[in-house]
Amino acid sequence: MKVFADKLIEITERHAEEISEQWCKDIRINNRTPSYHVIPEEECVLQAVRFYKSLSRLYFSQRPSRDLYEYFMQYAEDRYNEGISCPEAIYALFMMRRHMWLYADSQALFLTPMDHMQAIEALNKTIRIFDLGTFFVAQKYDALKKRDGFNY
Repeated sequence: MKVFADKLIEITERHAEEISEQWCKDIRINNRTPSYHVIPEEECVLQAVRFYKSLSRLYFSQRPSRDLYEYFMQYAEDRYNEGISCPEAIYALFMMRRHMWLYADSQALFLTPMDHMQAIEALNKTIRIFDLGTFFVAQKYDALKKRDGFNY
């Protein structure tokens, strides 16, 4: 029997396009993410698909800090170069996490008490991934702004 984390990652990767489309619809109308309102839908969806397809590597990494650092530093640089503000880039990540869990919940993965325990473990690990990712994104934005001569 697969543990919940395996099921969660498998479902997320298998349905990355569908989850990403829902995420894109929400992010493109959310008041906290106005920069995303003008991004073409295909680009918006692709951004989330890339994340969801990378999740397995990040989640099960043998060197999680390094892999998370590399992924989220690149994510930050890409969003910065697209003109997305740091708060919007971070909020977009929060929404990616939320949509991943909303989709998993809609698939009734939480059936047994054991599933619930494994879901809590998977939730804690994904929160740690996103927390560390958020830190790296903020760190990279700070470095990019300093590089570009922006003073606070």
